[in-house]
Amino acid sequence: MSEYSDHKDADLLHLLKNGDHMAYKEIYNRYWGILYRHSLRMLQDAEQTKDVIQDVFTMLWVKRAEFEFQVSLSAFLYASVRNRTLNQIDHSKVRTKYMDSLQQAIEEGECSTDNLVNEKELTKRIEAELANLPEKMRVVFELSRKHDYSYKEIADELSITDHTVKKQMSNALKILRSRINFLFSIF
Repeated sequence: MSEYSDHKDADLLHLLKNGDHMAYKEIYNRYWGILYRHSLRMLQDAEQTKDVIQDVFTMLWVKRAEFEFQVSLSAFLYASVRNRTLNQIDHSKVRTKYMDSLQQAIEEGECSTDNLVNEKELTKRIEAELANLPEKMRVVFELSRKHDYSYKEIADELSITDHTVKKQMSNALKILRSRINFLFSIF
């Protein structure tokens, strides 16, 4: 039994914010199992669940000095795991939908050389349009779309408000839609 096992969560958080590895270890040991079971019920996949839990605890350590807890540690950890789990479910649905559509396209024989060449050209042009976005807008867009960050995670990462992230994404999508619609008219 460690000397930290008798500490309350609030005390552990204070120690954690000051970089105390043993406090972090106690939080990890105290909450890992219950958070794992909570996420596993939703994901039904042990490896994905381990990844979710690892992401949450990694984020807790990396951002320990920045946190200003408005809720209890347990509520924060549960919410973080729930959000990451739901993001993982959404990501899995998108991946499944993409794989299904790809399989259907293969079965229907739509993967001709011309289509692949057009797709590569269109992808290059879209990437060029992304590069033309204002830098902060591009960074916000890429964190959201390429790295699957939530608006809250982007706001935390870039030290901006959720509202700013939402506005930047809205503006980026408007710009890209108009430019991509033009590109589609070329093809």
